[in-house]
Amino acid sequence: MQPGSKLPNVTFRTRVRDESIGGDNPFKWEDKTTADYFAGKRVILFSLPGAFTPTCSTYQLPGFENNFEKFKDLGIENIYCMSVNDSFVMNQWKKAQGIENVDVIPDGSGEFTRRVGMLVHKDNLGFGLRSWRYAAVINDGVVEAWFEEPGICDNHGEDPYGESSPENLLKYLEEKKAAA
Repeated sequence: MQPGSKLPNVTFRTRVRDESIGGDNPFKWEDKTTADYFAGKRVILFSLPGAFTPTCSTYQLPGFENNFEKFKDLGIENIYCMSVNDSFVMNQWKKAQGIENVDVIPDGSGEFTRRVGMLVHKDNLGFGLRSWRYAAVINDGVVEAWFEEPGICDNHGEDPYGESSPENLLKYLEEKKAAA
């Protein structure tokens, strides 16, 4: 994806809390679209190979969570974490990590990830198809800035991390604000 590119229109199958259901599992299915997440807002989207994985759980997700107020001060309304995982996994990962400010988007079938050109094979790790690590500033459904880890390829032996880090996105937003 390049700055100026419009995000693809995709429907995401999510599980949302509904207290009217009662019981131990008060969740219902709710379809959300690309427009539901991105229309009319300036947000950050970051995507990673998998929930509960080391770099994602230790650095990337907590880094965005811990810097949420800084991002808000720089004009970001929401931060979304996407992975080619189902809604059950994404919701449990968010809960296990104690995340309150970052919302998760389950791209269970990988359709969004495929359409933005970031779907890769991770069979060497037993993952199957997953997302290459990237982040973006999205303004009203259009890519403002794109941060992709180098070396995108199938079955990559490493998990590069740096370009899509919260620190790198903060730097971009601070420089953009200073230039305005």
